Amino acid sequence: MQKPQGRVLFALSLVPLIMVLGNSMIIPVLPTIAHEYNLSAFQSGLLITLFSIPAGIIIPLAGFLSDRIGRKKIILPALLMYGAGGLVAGGAALFSAQPYVWIVVGRVIQGIGAAGTAPIAMALIGDLYPPEHRGHALGVIESTNALGKVLSPILGSLLALIAWYTLFFVFPLFIIPAIWMIMRWVEEKETAAPPSFTKYKHDTIFVFHKQGRWLVICFLLGAVQMFFLFGMLFYLAETLDNYTSLSGIVRGFLLALPLLSLTLMSVWTGKHIEHQVERIKMFLITGTLITGGLCTILPFVRGPATVIALLFAGGIGGGLVLPCLNTLITSAVGKAERGIVTSLYNSIRFFGIAAGPAVFGALLDRPLPLFWGTSAACLLLVLLTIRFIHKPGQLKSKHGHFRLFLRSLSNIPKDPG
Repeated sequence: MQKPQGRVLFALSLVPLIMVLGNSMIIPVLPTIAHEYNLSAFQSGLLITLFSIPAGIIIPLAGFLSDRIGRKKIILPALLMYGAGGLVAGGAALFSAQPYVWIVVGRVIQGIGAAGTAPIAMALIGDLYPPEHRGHALGVIESTNALGKVLSPILGSLLALIAWYTLFFVFPLFIIPAIWMIMRWVEEKETAAPPSFTKYKHDTIFVFHKQGRWLVICFLLGAVQMFFLFGMLFYLAETLDNYTSLSGIVRGFLLALPLLSLTLMSVWTGKHIEHQVERIKMFLITGTLITGGLCTILPFVRGPATVIALLFAGGIGGGLVLPCLNTLITSAVGKAERGIVTSLYNSIRFFGIAAGPAVFGALLDRPLPLFWGTSAACLLLVLLTIRFIHKPGQLKSKHGHFRLFLRSLSNIPKDPG
């Protein structure tokens, strides 16, 4: 297998960049939308929730279909749907006096499209790149995703200086060149006959029977981090709106700070665990304790500067946890189960993103149960991590490739058949 040309990776790296804009770019304008149409915090938070829930539901189906009919045949229509949803939402805001329902419809359409973008692009990279270049290619994709997270609040704030709904029309503008590049530059290889639905079901049952406990804990760790991150970004946007009169661009920079700490810490963690996988468990525990500890303090904090400082620290916690989860989930299960497990993991993460703004919006006036409930969930997950996630080790194959394991060698599950 030969390494594809650089332009192939460039084209595919645009896909996660576009997807991450879908939520992070809209957060700075949620207070503006709420004021414009007299919405509650919960109603404005639904613009994130009703993007993420459809994405979480559809991701496993998109993964299954991409195995059967091809990755590009899922990615390209998904990008078109993503852009169409932006047009529906933006058109409603531009031409309707009461556009909220249609904005929600547009966000749902975007969420369905998002399910067929970044997760499938990562699977396509796995198909196209040989093992010795796959890690670098996936690293570029992760870096693009991280860059999108940091830049999107700033970009959303800049676009809002024109009109808050301008950001919805930007999605098609990004998507058109991405579709053109993927159609022209990315050549998908022919694959063997896809597994049947019965085999998918059998593989799923098998992997969760053998490794279900630690996988479910990892899924929940990822969901709680996404819940906290997007919930707190929503909370910070509301805090800045209520306690300051800062301009849109300054607000965008402040919202980007927690994402910047998350990104920088993720890069450090990813490099660190590449050669010291035995520290993964410690990082999972430490990062989750940071998140839980912050949640015990936040009910008593009101000033925007203190909230931003605590959220910056929260990004450090997430940056310790999320790369470790990615490594465990992609490296500690066999190739036959990897597609199923990663699809389910991405789904659960999207459900965490969906719950964050909705729950934070509903409980803004009751911070104690909101934050202490989150803190209790973090503490429970720390205890479960200590008990059920074993310290990882590495196995080296005869080809020089490494695979993680979390149990004694005698208990490593074998692929069925």
